[in-house]
Amino acid sequence: MVPYLRAANVKDGFLDLSDVKQMNFAPAERRVFSLRPGDVLVTEGSGSLGSVGASAVWRGEIEGPVCFQNTLLRMRPREGVTDGRFLEWWARSAFGSGVFASVATGANIYHISAERVRALPIEVPSMEEQRRIADFLDTQTARIDRMTDLQRAALDRVAERDVAALDLGIDALYEQVGFLPLRRFVVGVDQGASPQCDAVPADKDEWGVLKVSALRPGHFESSANKRLPDDMVPDRRSEVREGDLLITRANTPQLVGSTAVVPRVRGKLLLSDKIFRVRLAPDMDAHYVAAVARGSRVRAACAAASNGASQSMANLRFEEIKDWPIPRASPAQQRAFVQQMERSREAVGQIRTKIDRQLALLSERRQSLITAAVTGQLDVTTAGRAAAA
Repeated sequence: MVPYLRAANVKDGFLDLSDVKQMNFAPAERRVFSLRPGDVLVTEGSGSLGSVGASAVWRGEIEGPVCFQNTLLRMRPREGVTDGRFLEWWARSAFGSGVFASVATGANIYHISAERVRALPIEVPSMEEQRRIADFLDTQTARIDRMTDLQRAALDRVAERDVAALDLGIDALYEQVGFLPLRRFVVGVDQGASPQCDAVPADKDEWGVLKVSALRPGHFESSANKRLPDDMVPDRRSEVREGDLLITRANTPQLVGSTAVVPRVRGKLLLSDKIFRVRLAPDMDAHYVAAVARGSRVRAACAAASNGASQSMANLRFEEIKDWPIPRASPAQQRAFVQQMERSREAVGQIRTKIDRQLALLSERRQSLITAAVTGQLDVTTAGRAAAA
Protein backbone atom coordinates (compact mmCIF):
# COMPACT_ATOMS: atom_id res chain seq x y z
CA MET A 1 0.00 0.00 0.00
CA VAL A 2 1.32 3.41 -1.00
CA PRO A 3 0.14 6.74 0.44
CA TYR A 4 -1.23 9.13 -2.16
CA LEU A 5 -2.35 12.75 -2.19
CA ARG A 6 -5.70 13.92 -3.53
CA ALA A 7 -7.42 17.25 -4.06
CA ALA A 8 -8.60 17.35 -0.43
CA ASN A 9 -4.96 17.44 0.70
CA VAL A 10 -4.03 20.52 -1.36
CA LYS A 11 -4.91 23.95 0.01
CA ASP A 12 -3.80 27.38 -1.17
CA GLY A 13 -0.09 27.33 -0.35
CA PHE A 14 0.07 24.31 1.95
CA LEU A 15 -0.67 20.61 2.19
CA ASP A 16 -3.16 19.24 4.70
CA LEU A 17 -1.74 15.81 5.52
CA SER A 18 -4.12 15.01 8.38
CA ASP A 19 -5.99 12.48 6.21
CA VAL A 20 -3.77 10.74 3.66
CA LYS A 21 -5.25 7.67 1.97
CA GLN A 22 -3.39 4.57 0.77
CA MET A 23 -3.88 2.21 -2.14
CA ASN A 24 -1.98 -0.28 -4.27
CA PHE A 25 -0.01 1.11 -7.20
CA ALA A 26 1.49 -1.19 -9.82
CA PRO A 27 5.23 -0.62 -10.40
CA ALA A 28 4.50 1.13 -13.71
CA GLU A 29 1.89 3.37 -12.05
CA ARG A 30 4.27 4.20 -9.24
CA ARG A 31 6.87 5.39 -11.73
CA VAL A 32 4.31 7.70 -13.36
CA PHE A 33 2.58 9.03 -10.24
CA SER A 34 5.42 9.20 -7.70
CA LEU A 35 6.21 12.59 -6.22
CA ARG A 36 9.60 14.23 -5.79
CA PRO A 37 10.40 17.06 -3.38
CA GLY A 38 9.81 20.31 -5.24
CA ASP A 39 6.85 19.06 -7.28
CA VAL A 40 4.02 21.59 -7.40
CA LEU A 41 0.55 20.07 -7.00
CA VAL A 42 -2.50 21.84 -8.42
CA THR A 43 -6.14 20.89 -7.84
CA GLU A 44 -7.56 19.92 -11.23
CA GLY A 45 -11.25 20.15 -10.39
CA SER A 46 -13.61 21.69 -7.85
CA GLY A 47 -17.27 22.45 -7.35
CA SER A 48 -16.28 26.07 -6.73
CA LEU A 49 -14.70 28.20 -9.45
CA GLY A 50 -12.84 30.06 -6.73
CA SER A 51 -11.22 26.85 -5.45
CA VAL A 52 -10.06 25.20 -8.66
CA GLY A 53 -6.31 25.54 -9.16
CA ALA A 54 -5.24 25.77 -5.52
CA SER A 55 -1.60 24.72 -5.32
CA ALA A 56 1.09 23.63 -2.87
CA VAL A 57 4.56 22.12 -3.00
CA TRP A 58 5.47 18.58 -2.03
CA ARG A 59 8.57 18.73 0.16
CA GLY A 60 8.85 15.06 1.09
CA GLU A 61 6.88 15.41 4.31
CA ILE A 62 6.12 11.66 4.34
CA GLU A 63 8.98 9.16 4.15
CA GLY A 64 9.04 6.61 1.37
CA PRO A 65 7.22 6.63 -1.95
CA VAL A 66 4.16 8.87 -2.17
CA CYS A 67 1.93 9.19 -5.24
CA PHE A 68 -0.81 11.56 -6.37
CA GLN A 69 -4.35 11.02 -7.63
CA ASN A 70 -5.64 12.15 -11.02
CA THR A 71 -7.68 14.87 -9.32
CA LEU A 72 -4.36 16.72 -9.09
CA LEU A 73 -1.96 18.11 -11.66
CA ARG A 74 1.76 17.84 -11.03
CA MET A 75 4.13 20.54 -12.24
CA ARG A 76 7.75 19.44 -12.04
CA PRO A 77 10.51 22.07 -12.36
CA ARG A 78 12.74 21.53 -15.37
CA GLU A 79 16.34 21.29 -14.18
CA GLY A 80 18.38 24.31 -15.15
CA VAL A 81 15.31 26.15 -16.47
CA THR A 82 12.95 26.71 -13.56
CA ASP A 83 13.49 26.98 -9.84
CA GLY A 84 10.94 24.97 -7.87
CA ARG A 85 10.16 27.81 -5.47
CA PHE A 86 9.61 30.23 -8.36
CA LEU A 87 7.26 27.73 -10.01
CA GLU A 88 5.40 27.45 -6.72
CA TRP A 89 4.91 31.22 -6.56
CA TRP A 90 3.84 31.34 -10.20
CA ALA A 91 1.13 28.75 -9.46
CA ARG A 92 0.04 30.72 -6.39
CA SER A 93 -0.23 33.81 -8.61
CA ALA A 94 -2.22 31.94 -11.27
CA PHE A 95 -4.66 30.75 -8.61
CA GLY A 96 -5.05 34.00 -6.69
CA SER A 97 -5.33 36.22 -9.76
CA GLY A 98 -7.95 34.00 -11.39
CA VAL A 99 -5.78 32.77 -14.28
CA PHE A 100 -6.51 29.12 -13.48
CA ALA A 101 -10.22 29.89 -13.05
CA SER A 102 -10.26 31.62 -16.45
CA VAL A 103 -9.31 28.39 -18.25
CA ALA A 104 -11.58 26.13 -16.18
CA THR A 105 -14.54 24.49 -17.90
CA GLY A 106 -17.61 22.70 -16.59
CA ALA A 107 -21.00 23.35 -15.07
CA ASN A 108 -21.39 21.93 -11.55
CA ILE A 109 -17.74 20.80 -11.39
CA TYR A 110 -15.05 23.03 -12.84
CA HIS A 111 -11.93 21.46 -14.36
CA ILE A 112 -8.60 22.69 -15.59
CA SER A 113 -6.56 20.24 -17.64
CA ALA A 114 -2.86 19.64 -18.04
CA GLU A 115 -3.16 20.81 -21.64
CA ARG A 116 -4.73 24.13 -20.66
CA VAL A 117 -2.18 24.72 -17.91
CA ARG A 118 0.69 23.96 -20.31
CA ALA A 119 -0.72 26.54 -22.71
CA LEU A 120 -0.65 29.34 -20.15
CA PRO A 121 2.04 31.99 -20.76
CA ILE A 122 4.78 32.32 -18.16
CA GLU A 123 7.69 34.74 -17.97
CA VAL A 124 10.79 32.72 -17.12
CA PRO A 125 13.69 34.93 -15.99
CA SER A 126 17.17 33.63 -15.30
CA MET A 127 17.61 31.04 -12.57
CA GLU A 128 19.37 33.65 -10.44
CA GLU A 129 16.46 36.07 -10.84
CA GLN A 130 13.94 33.32 -10.10
CA ARG A 131 15.70 32.63 -6.82
CA ARG A 132 15.73 36.33 -5.96
CA ILE A 133 12.00 36.54 -6.66
CA ALA A 134 11.32 33.47 -4.50
CA ASP A 135 13.49 34.83 -1.66
CA PHE A 136 11.72 38.19 -1.85
CA LEU A 137 8.25 36.63 -1.78
CA ASP A 138 9.20 34.26 1.04
CA THR A 139 10.24 37.24 3.16
CA GLN A 140 7.50 39.70 2.25
CA THR A 141 4.58 37.27 2.42
CA ALA A 142 5.84 36.05 5.80
CA ARG A 143 5.59 39.63 7.07
CA ILE A 144 2.08 39.98 5.70
CA ASP A 145 1.14 36.62 7.21
CA ARG A 146 2.35 37.75 10.64
CA MET A 147 0.18 40.88 10.40
CA THR A 148 -2.72 38.72 9.26
CA ASP A 149 -2.26 36.41 12.25
CA LEU A 150 -2.37 39.41 14.59
CA GLN A 151 -5.61 40.64 13.04
CA ARG A 152 -7.18 37.18 13.27
CA ALA A 153 -6.14 36.94 16.92
CA ALA A 154 -7.87 40.28 17.48
CA LEU A 155 -10.95 38.87 15.75
CA ASP A 156 -10.93 35.90 18.13
CA ARG A 157 -10.76 38.26 21.11
CA VAL A 158 -13.72 40.22 19.74
CA ALA A 159 -15.73 36.99 19.46
CA GLU A 160 -14.80 36.10 23.04
CA ARG A 161 -15.94 39.53 24.18
CA ASP A 162 -19.28 39.02 22.45
CA VAL A 163 -19.87 35.67 24.18
CA ALA A 164 -18.68 37.02 27.54
CA ALA A 165 -21.19 39.89 27.39
CA LEU A 166 -23.94 37.45 26.43
CA ASP A 167 -23.09 35.01 29.22
CA LEU A 168 -23.00 37.83 31.76
CA GLY A 169 -26.52 38.87 30.81
CA ILE A 170 -27.82 35.30 30.84
CA ASP A 171 -26.25 34.58 34.23
CA ALA A 172 -27.88 37.71 35.65
CA LEU A 173 -31.27 36.45 34.47
CA TYR A 174 -30.64 33.00 35.95
CA GLU A 175 -30.02 34.61 39.33
CA GLN A 176 -33.06 36.90 39.08
CA VAL A 177 -35.73 34.56 37.74
CA GLY A 178 -34.32 31.03 37.66
CA PHE A 179 -34.85 28.82 34.64
CA LEU A 180 -37.11 26.21 33.12
CA PRO A 181 -36.41 23.67 30.37
CA LEU A 182 -37.31 24.84 26.88
CA ARG A 183 -40.03 22.15 26.72
CA ARG A 184 -42.17 24.29 29.04
CA PHE A 185 -42.40 26.95 26.32
CA VAL A 186 -42.76 24.73 23.23
CA VAL A 187 -46.18 24.20 21.64
CA GLY A 188 -45.03 22.39 18.50
CA VAL A 189 -42.20 21.51 16.16
CA ASP A 190 -41.95 21.08 12.40
CA GLN A 191 -39.32 19.29 10.37
CA GLY A 192 -38.81 19.30 6.62
CA ALA A 193 -37.45 16.77 4.15
CA SER A 194 -34.20 16.45 2.24
CA PRO A 195 -34.98 15.38 -1.33
CA GLN A 196 -32.25 14.93 -3.92
CA CYS A 197 -31.56 18.54 -4.92
CA ASP A 198 -29.35 20.25 -7.46
CA ALA A 199 -25.91 21.21 -6.16
CA VAL A 200 -26.47 24.92 -6.79
CA PRO A 201 -28.44 27.59 -4.89
CA ALA A 202 -31.94 28.40 -6.08
CA ASP A 203 -32.65 31.65 -7.87
CA LYS A 204 -35.10 34.02 -6.19
CA ASP A 205 -38.03 32.67 -8.20
CA GLU A 206 -37.08 29.02 -7.61
CA TRP A 207 -37.69 26.69 -4.68
CA GLY A 208 -34.71 25.80 -2.52
CA VAL A 209 -34.08 23.49 0.44
CA LEU A 210 -32.07 25.04 3.28
CA LYS A 211 -28.70 23.52 4.15
CA VAL A 212 -27.51 23.27 7.74
CA SER A 213 -24.97 25.99 6.88
CA ALA A 214 -27.92 28.40 6.61
CA LEU A 215 -27.82 28.56 10.40
CA ARG A 216 -25.07 29.85 12.63
CA PRO A 217 -25.67 30.80 16.26
CA GLY A 218 -27.86 33.89 16.00
CA HIS A 219 -27.52 34.20 12.22
CA PHE A 220 -29.63 33.04 9.25
CA GLU A 221 -28.13 32.91 5.73
CA SER A 222 -30.81 32.46 3.07
CA SER A 223 -28.30 31.85 0.25
CA ALA A 224 -27.22 28.54 1.84
CA ASN A 225 -29.72 26.37 0.02
CA LYS A 226 -29.94 23.80 -2.77
CA ARG A 227 -32.28 24.19 -5.71
CA LEU A 228 -35.28 21.88 -5.77
CA PRO A 229 -35.50 20.17 -9.18
CA ASP A 230 -38.30 21.44 -11.42
CA ASP A 231 -39.99 18.03 -11.51
CA MET A 232 -40.42 17.94 -7.72
CA VAL A 233 -43.46 19.44 -5.99
CA PRO A 234 -42.51 21.58 -2.96
CA ASP A 235 -44.21 20.93 0.36
CA ARG A 236 -45.43 24.46 1.08
CA ARG A 237 -46.02 23.58 4.71
CA SER A 238 -42.23 23.55 5.12
CA GLU A 239 -41.70 27.03 3.68
CA VAL A 240 -39.93 29.25 6.22
CA ARG A 241 -41.30 32.68 7.07
CA GLU A 242 -40.15 35.77 8.90
CA GLY A 243 -40.13 35.17 12.65
CA ASP A 244 -39.65 31.39 12.50
CA LEU A 245 -37.33 29.98 15.18
CA LEU A 246 -35.01 27.44 13.52
CA ILE A 247 -32.60 24.99 15.16
CA THR A 248 -30.20 22.60 13.42
CA ARG A 249 -30.34 19.01 14.61
CA ALA A 250 -27.23 17.95 12.65
CA ASN A 251 -23.96 19.72 11.98
CA THR A 252 -20.38 19.72 13.20
CA PRO A 253 -20.01 19.33 16.99
CA GLN A 254 -19.20 23.05 17.21
CA LEU A 255 -22.32 24.13 15.31
CA VAL A 256 -24.99 21.51 15.99
CA GLY A 257 -27.93 23.18 17.72
CA SER A 258 -27.31 26.51 15.97
CA THR A 259 -30.38 28.66 16.53
CA ALA A 260 -31.62 31.72 14.66
CA VAL A 261 -34.79 33.63 13.86
CA VAL A 262 -35.69 34.02 10.19
CA PRO A 263 -35.53 37.72 9.23
CA ARG A 264 -37.46 39.28 6.35
CA VAL A 265 -36.52 36.84 3.64
CA ARG A 266 -37.41 35.76 0.13
CA GLY A 267 -40.07 33.11 -0.28
CA LYS A 268 -39.73 29.57 -1.57
CA LEU A 269 -37.19 28.37 1.00
CA LEU A 270 -37.97 25.01 2.60
CA LEU A 271 -36.93 23.31 5.82
CA SER A 272 -34.70 20.28 5.44
CA ASP A 273 -34.96 17.23 7.66
CA LYS A 274 -31.89 18.49 9.53
CA ILE A 275 -33.59 21.71 10.70
CA PHE A 276 -36.35 22.04 13.30
CA ARG A 277 -38.87 24.88 13.27
CA VAL A 278 -39.98 25.41 16.87
CA ARG A 279 -43.34 26.97 17.71
CA LEU A 280 -43.34 28.75 21.05
CA ALA A 281 -45.96 29.76 23.59
CA PRO A 282 -47.31 33.31 23.12
CA ASP A 283 -45.38 34.63 26.13
CA MET A 284 -42.00 33.41 24.83
CA ASP A 285 -40.08 35.55 22.30
CA ALA A 286 -38.23 33.66 19.54
CA HIS A 287 -35.45 36.27 19.50
CA TYR A 288 -34.99 35.77 23.24
CA VAL A 289 -34.64 32.00 22.89
CA ALA A 290 -32.19 32.45 20.00
CA ALA A 291 -30.08 34.82 22.11
CA VAL A 292 -30.01 32.45 25.10
CA ALA A 293 -29.13 29.58 22.75
CA ARG A 294 -25.96 31.43 21.72
CA GLY A 295 -24.74 31.38 25.32
CA SER A 296 -22.11 29.04 26.68
CA ARG A 297 -24.55 27.00 28.79
CA VAL A 298 -26.70 25.93 25.85
CA ARG A 299 -23.69 25.48 23.55
CA ALA A 300 -22.08 23.24 26.19
CA ALA A 301 -25.34 21.29 26.51
CA CYS A 302 -25.35 20.76 22.73
CA ALA A 303 -21.77 19.51 22.76
CA ALA A 304 -22.51 17.14 25.64
CA ALA A 305 -25.72 15.75 24.15
CA SER A 306 -24.66 15.52 20.50
CA ASN A 307 -23.91 12.12 19.09
CA GLY A 308 -22.81 10.94 15.71
CA ALA A 309 -20.73 8.50 13.77
CA SER A 310 -17.82 10.88 13.27
CA GLN A 311 -16.25 14.03 14.63
CA SER A 312 -17.32 15.88 11.49
CA MET A 313 -21.08 15.42 11.99
CA ALA A 314 -23.07 15.35 15.22
CA ASN A 315 -26.79 14.96 15.85
CA LEU A 316 -29.29 16.20 18.42
CA ARG A 317 -32.68 14.75 19.25
CA PHE A 318 -35.47 17.23 19.84
CA GLU A 319 -35.95 15.75 23.30
CA GLU A 320 -32.42 16.93 24.09
CA ILE A 321 -33.11 20.38 22.69
CA LYS A 322 -36.20 20.63 24.90
CA ASP A 323 -33.90 20.25 27.92
CA TRP A 324 -32.12 23.54 27.20
CA PRO A 325 -32.21 25.79 30.30
CA ILE A 326 -34.11 29.00 29.52
CA PRO A 327 -34.37 31.80 32.11
CA ARG A 328 -38.09 32.22 32.86
CA ALA A 329 -38.14 35.94 32.17
CA SER A 330 -41.32 37.94 31.68
CA PRO A 331 -42.10 39.28 28.18
CA ALA A 332 -40.84 42.71 29.26
CA GLN A 333 -37.60 41.23 30.59
CA GLN A 334 -37.18 39.22 27.39
CA ARG A 335 -37.54 42.34 25.23
CA ALA A 336 -35.09 44.27 27.40
CA PHE A 337 -32.56 41.43 27.22
CA VAL A 338 -32.86 41.13 23.44
CA GLN A 339 -32.39 44.88 23.00
CA GLN A 340 -29.36 44.85 25.30
CA MET A 341 -27.75 41.99 23.39
CA GLU A 342 -28.50 43.63 20.04
CA ARG A 343 -26.69 46.79 21.17
CA SER A 344 -23.74 44.72 22.32
CA ARG A 345 -23.61 42.75 19.06
CA GLU A 346 -23.83 45.95 17.05
CA ALA A 347 -20.80 47.39 18.86
CA VAL A 348 -18.88 44.15 18.41
CA GLY A 349 -19.97 44.00 14.78
CA GLN A 350 -18.49 47.43 14.09
CA ILE A 351 -15.13 46.31 15.46
CA ARG A 352 -15.33 43.07 13.49
CA THR A 353 -16.08 44.99 10.28
CA LYS A 354 -12.96 47.12 10.73
CA ILE A 355 -10.79 44.05 11.32
CA ASP A 356 -12.33 42.25 8.33
CA ARG A 357 -11.51 45.28 6.19
CA GLN A 358 -7.88 45.14 7.32
CA LEU A 359 -7.73 41.42 6.56
CA ALA A 360 -9.12 42.03 3.07
CA LEU A 361 -6.52 44.74 2.43
CA LEU A 362 -3.71 42.45 3.60
CA SER A 363 -4.97 39.67 1.34
CA GLU A 364 -5.14 42.03 -1.64
CA ARG A 365 -1.66 43.34 -0.88
CA ARG A 366 -0.29 39.80 -0.66
CA GLN A 367 -1.80 38.71 -3.96
CA SER A 368 -0.77 41.86 -5.85
CA LEU A 369 2.78 41.47 -4.54
CA ILE A 370 2.98 37.85 -5.71
CA THR A 371 1.59 38.61 -9.15
CA ALA A 372 3.77 41.68 -9.66
CA ALA A 373 6.92 39.78 -8.67
CA VAL A 374 6.42 36.65 -10.80
CA THR A 375 5.32 38.63 -13.88
CA GLY A 376 8.30 40.98 -13.75
CA GLN A 377 6.25 44.08 -12.98
CA LEU A 378 8.18 44.54 -9.74
CA ASP A 379 11.96 44.89 -9.42
CA VAL A 380 12.41 42.67 -6.39
CA THR A 381 15.98 43.82 -5.76
CA THR A 382 14.93 47.46 -5.41
CA ALA A 383 11.72 46.56 -3.57
CA GLY A 384 13.59 44.31 -1.16
CA ARG A 385 16.05 47.06 -0.27
CA ALA A 386 13.20 49.52 0.28
CA ALA A 387 11.36 47.07 2.54
CA ALA A 388 14.50 46.44 4.59
CA ALA A 389 15.23 50.16 5.00
